[in-house]
Amino acid sequence: MDNDPQQPAFDFLGAPANHGGAEVKRIDTHAAAVFLAGERVLKVKRAVRFPVLDYSTLEKRRAACEAEIEVNRRLAPQLYRGVVAITRGADGKLAVGGDGEPVEYAVEMRRFDETKTLDHLAKEIDAGCADALGRAVARAHAEAAPGSGFVEALDEIIAQNEAELGGAPELFAPAQVRALTKATRAAYERVRALLLARERAGRVARCHGDLHLGNIVLIDDKPVLFDAIEFNPKISTVDVFYDLAFLLMDLIERDLRPAANIVFNRYLADTRHESDLDALAALPLFLSLRAAIRAKVKERAPRDERAARDYFAFAERLLSPPAPRLIAIGGLSGTGKSLLARELCAHILPEPGAVWLRSDTERKALAGVAETERLPPAAYTREATAHVYETLTAKAARVLAAGHSAVVDAVFADARERAAIAQAAGNAAFAGVFLTAPLDTRLARVGDRKGDASDATAEIARQQEAYNLGRMDWRQVDASGTPAQTLALAKAALK
Repeated sequence: MDNDPQQPAFDFLGAPANHGGAEVKRIDTHAAAVFLAGERVLKVKRAVRFPVLDYSTLEKRRAACEAEIEVNRRLAPQLYRGVVAITRGADGKLAVGGDGEPVEYAVEMRRFDETKTLDHLAKEIDAGCADALGRAVARAHAEAAPGSGFVEALDEIIAQNEAELGGAPELFAPAQVRALTKATRAAYERVRALLLARERAGRVARCHGDLHLGNIVLIDDKPVLFDAIEFNPKISTVDVFYDLAFLLMDLIERDLRPAANIVFNRYLADTRHESDLDALAALPLFLSLRAAIRAKVKERAPRDERAARDYFAFAERLLSPPAPRLIAIGGLSGTGKSLLARELCAHILPEPGAVWLRSDTERKALAGVAETERLPPAAYTREATAHVYETLTAKAARVLAAGHSAVVDAVFADARERAAIAQAAGNAAFAGVFLTAPLDTRLARVGDRKGDASDATAEIARQQEAYNLGRMDWRQVDASGTPAQTLALAKAALK
């Protein structure tokens, strides 16, 4: 490509001598050439034009660089430094940020360890990392500017998927593409009014737009979102659940459903938006669309036929979720209800696992305090506790109405509380599990808690020994063993 007008700039940026002798690593994509040297990264837009972007002129590339900084600096201010010009001086020599005439523009970033992106570390995403990831996405969405037009854009996304998947009949049978499109449009019509209401409520915003594990990096052991879509606001102005769905789909497809479920539940706990429980009805559609888009990507060069077919099949399955279930987990303080609930949620379909509704966190939210802030005794009156249970019951019913499963975690010492949560299931399958453990075990566990939402103390645990539980028709599970043993026993009881 000797006649490529960008080649002189690329040659200049690829030469170590122009970076103080530092070794240069070059990464090429369909839309950019990225040069990594020392602690600096320079990303140059390619002079290309695609249906979704246009970098064909120098002015358009400069504007795209500025947009990339604007969009991403909010998410990763420690990475995005600014836009620099590649200039040609009077002597004909090129320079980065020189006084001559600009011949190219580049996004300047601070270099990070490329092996620390979460696609490389996927198998190492533990509960703590997943929780932090859910918080990071919730924070990014809370700070995003509201937008509009997503519901109409969904029509285009569905049509594009049909056209592009249909363009590879050797991979995706035409009858299957038609069936997937039909199911997708039916799912879209079912939730269209809901999505329009969410748009009016501000749940459509200028989001990341490309939120997969490869665009999240650990810096100081904290997940940082980067490389958000800047070239086309229409692509990234979406329902926040659609943005989140890409990350959830990526985790589930990698067989990391426990991590996906923790991300999902942390996001819900942090955002606490009134309409998000209702919007669970749209999650199968959003997850399926994201899987179908990934199938298209895998069909392109470099082609991965097996992955493309797997993603296509995943998109099909996601549109036929199993019926929702309601599971209630009760037990006195220290029996391990919350630990079991968190672990169990990942095993309860539909994807990405059940919504976790916990009395301890609900009580803190109703009081307007942080999860780990200790509440005064006034927050634990009979009236206050009744309000917490009423809220849990109402939320569980709302989750089920949206076609999703829920796991509710509370003491449930009163037979009336147990009856109320069972009634909330309506026509959905319901199961109640009550955990038991000796007092000394419960006391030890309560004493070991740190940074937890529960305010239970040893004194409270002793007082609970005198509770009259009434007639117990829930399945009782011995929780005196390890968490893994309790999970196995609970899963067996739920079968």
